[in-house]
Amino acid sequence: MLIQKYDVGRCLLALILYKSDMTQAELSSRTGISRSQINAYIKNKQVMSLPVAKTISAALHCGIDDLYDWIPK
Repeated sequence: MLIQKYDVGRCLLALILYKSDMTQAELSSRTGISRSQINAYIKNKQVMSLPVAKTISAALHCGIDDLYDWIPK
């Protein structure tokens, strides 16, 4: 049985921050990830590495899968 493969879609970080009532600056302060880097993820200029996604998801109390739309291949 083949497992479904996925591509990374749109970053949902801005939506999660809004729902969490947290700013990019607050997330930066909690994680040590620069605000400019967080902004790059939000604007889909860069995809998070797995360690960064884990750090951000822990700070936001969500799953790594929640950070992006996932597109079936």
